Amino acid sequence: MHTIWKGSISFGLVNIPIKLHAATENKDVKLRNLHKDCHAPIKYEKTCSECGKEISNEEIVKAYEYTEGKYVVLDDEELEKLKKEQEDKAVEIIDFVMLDEIDPIYFDRTYYVSPNEGGSKAYALLRKSLQETDKIGLAKITIRSKENLAAIRVYGNTIVMETLHFPDEVRDVKNVPNIPNEAEFQKNELETAKTLIDHLTAEFDPSKYTDEYRVELLELIREKVEEDQGVTKQEQTNVIDLMQALEKSIEKAKPSKTTKKTTTKTKTKTTAKPKVTKNPEKQAK
Repeated sequence: MHTIWKGSISFGLVNIPIKLHAATENKDVKLRNLHKDCHAPIKYEKTCSECGKEISNEEIVKAYEYTEGKYVVLDDEELEKLKKEQEDKAVEIIDFVMLDEIDPIYFDRTYYVSPNEGGSKAYALLRKSLQETDKIGLAKITIRSKENLAAIRVYGNTIVMETLHFPDEVRDVKNVPNIPNEAEFQKNELETAKTLIDHLTAEFDPSKYTDEYRVELLELIREKVEEDQGVTKQEQTNVIDLMQALEKSIEKAKPSKTTKKTTTKTKTKTTAKPKVTKNPEKQAK
């Protein structure tokens, strides 16, 4: 399993060297954008919005827009220094809380935590402590230049780290429009709804649920492949365009009305049609 981060977790005087591994993966079916006519992939060029010039990566700088149209430029050295200072810090557990005290809206991404060299015993100690107290640790960690709040808990026999949104990253629920106030219900309406919930209540089994859209999309793609409906990128030279160019050339080579008044010998020479080979690409060259 690919390691995305190395560091350590500490709580009290205990320090655990660890590695982080992505616990989930995005299985969206990635579709490419092609040119409808020649089936070639579409490029997205980096261009300047002012002068229209195509820009290379070396010509791009990072900046923060502090007011409309005004920016503070931050160079790579400044950003790298901040990043290094944060990443060199150990992941220190600052609090222990109950898992059910954290609303799911705060959860972001999940990472498996494995012990690095020399950290197995301390890893097992933290895991056992969390299991027996039924609590989770709260810590801060910097991953890919972003500081995150993180929950450290046990999943199966493995410690996992869940990155959390900070409170100011969660939008205020009061700003959600058109939320109704309390409403009056008939007693039988509420009882019927609660009965329906009881009938549909079950233990959570993740294996019961699948991404039906992804399954059906992959099946559609498989059928098209089996029916040989695949397309390939066409060459830039288009035979139809060449034939049109040849026809225009032939039309241009035809004698005009004034030419017909010349001698028979000249007329015969002029009206002779140019020879067109069977291979239009050869003719065009």
